[in-house]
Amino acid sequence: MKKKLIIILGGIFVVLVLLVVLYFYGLTAVSKSDEVVLFTIEAGESKMDIIDKLDQEGLIKSKIASYIYVGLHRNLNLQAGEYELKENMSLKEILNKFHEGDIVEEDYTFTITFVEGRRLVRYAEDIAEVTGSSTDEVLNTLSDSEFLDELISEYWFLSDDILNEEIYYPLEGYLFASTYELYDGSSIKDIVVRMLDGMDAVLSEYKDDLLASDYSIHELLTLASIVEVEGSTSDDRAGVAGVFYNRLKAGWSLGSDATTYYAAGVEFSDRDLYVSEINDVNAYNTRTAVMAGKLPVGPICSPSKESIEAVLYPEEHDYYFFVADKNGKTYFTKTNAEHNAKIEELQASGLWYEYN
Repeated sequence: MKKKLIIILGGIFVVLVLLVVLYFYGLTAVSKSDEVVLFTIEAGESKMDIIDKLDQEGLIKSKIASYIYVGLHRNLNLQAGEYELKENMSLKEILNKFHEGDIVEEDYTFTITFVEGRRLVRYAEDIAEVTGSSTDEVLNTLSDSEFLDELISEYWFLSDDILNEEIYYPLEGYLFASTYELYDGSSIKDIVVRMLDGMDAVLSEYKDDLLASDYSIHELLTLASIVEVEGSTSDDRAGVAGVFYNRLKAGWSLGSDATTYYAAGVEFSDRDLYVSEINDVNAYNTRTAVMAGKLPVGPICSPSKESIEAVLYPEEHDYYFFVADKNGKTYFTKTNAEHNAKIEELQASGLWYEYN
């Protein structure tokens, strides 16, 4: 019996070794020739499409090995354009060339800047403008179930949390705001992927701490988005985050006006909230009692790196309230009475923000 087990284990070991050998063999160059071959990646093509084309043109040895490699290196961004490849290039060299965007001619024709702290609808307007689409077309693409499933399988920080039917926009809070250089003819999906790659680069810096947190990545980005709006003009975002954590732990509602504005579809600077909006019970509005000890169902804007850091490394204190004056200075208090007194003080001294 023991001898039979040894034979079985030995056989399994041999099979595993063969599979590893075949995998690495499949990643090597197809020949020693340095003949140049032109290869084009069209805007919108998936990684699997690109692997299939490489195989069809005889530039890789194994589609299966290539699929596995791409699956193990999910942060690869295979950029559209025309490339000069050589038959003696390994798969890694080919994909790195695609990732770096080392195209035949530098045909990047424009850049686009997304401002941090804005809602996805604003980004949809920006994307619509550069792609010649309508805002509705962009929003429909960003809500397409097949596209979302593909993205969830592609990015480690995306989960089924974004598919909650109460969420207004599934990718809200996940498109990282930055300036991106884009290839002429980039599609809506191309731009979204670039922005998700931007978020991937930021979150990967804190991956261990994110995964070790008691909160999910979706919850942390949700809280970061609130800190982004509530503390965007403050240099004390970690202190603001500390207040929200204290309220959550105490079973209080966050009481964030920013969430109520988002729930109502009103921009923060447009006007004061109506009483009906403040009292409206929904999955975003943290001004209501039913949201005691809870976060909104999802982010309310795209948080900056600073706000993400703030929720990962909040300031520990015993404050439960904060308010900022019109110059962005934040004041922290422990009780509601102290909070109201501080507001009255700011109003009396002309430091309270007034809507135009």
